[in-house]
Amino acid sequence: MKVLAVIPARGGSKGVPKKNIKLLENYPLISYSIAAAKLSEKIDKVVVTTDSEEIANISLQYDAEVPFLRPAKLATDSATDIDYMIHCLDWLESNENYIPDLVVLLRPTTPLREVKYIDEAIEALMGNDIATSLRSSHIVSESPFKWFSLQKGFYTPICENYDLEDTNKPRQKFPDVYIPNGYVDIIKTDFITKHNSLYGNHILGFITPIGYEVDTSDDFDYLEFKATKKKINLFKYLDKIKENK
Repeated sequence: MKVLAVIPARGGSKGVPKKNIKLLENYPLISYSIAAAKLSEKIDKVVVTTDSEEIANISLQYDAEVPFLRPAKLATDSATDIDYMIHCLDWLESNENYIPDLVVLLRPTTPLREVKYIDEAIEALMGNDIATSLRSSHIVSESPFKWFSLQKGFYTPICENYDLEDTNKPRQKFPDVYIPNGYVDIIKTDFITKHNSLYGNHILGFITPIGYEVDTSDDFDYLEFKATKKKINLFKYLDKIKENK
């Protein structure tokens, strides 16, 4: 099977300027996702879709392909994932006659990944005929069933199956809840092209370690700490690229 990794990285970022190429442990943020894709045993092509020439040039330095610049209209705050994905797939089919069976979506904002989980996720979706896609998640440490909403100044449970006294129960008394974390998402290409949709209603669950995401400057500070504490194998790839520059 042909497996394409798509790494989306638009130039604009309001929360953290130039977030996708901001340095984390001396490497651009996007380089971590490129390294994860290149180290995968299942992925055969790695494409960065961006509207920024600066991001494109940096991505090329880490051996990703940047065969096109994304149109500006697909790089706005309101542009959706399916918009740039359809554009990418159409371009590759029209210009390279390349049609992947699976698309692995690796967002740069979740940089610290263990590659083995990416390959395990690919195998899981390959072996499932019912699923239209796969999304990674991790179990939440604090159950949302213990949370409140406010109505006329008073707390009320967010789930009608529980009352306020229930919210004081231990987390273990509630069902497990999982939050998507951007560690690895995979979509079957034929589903995308037939339905103009990214995930569908048969999303295979795949549990990973916590995926630490970058949204603010404080997130970078925390990831710097995590990166120094846990030298994952991505650094071997990044160090090698740096030595060869």
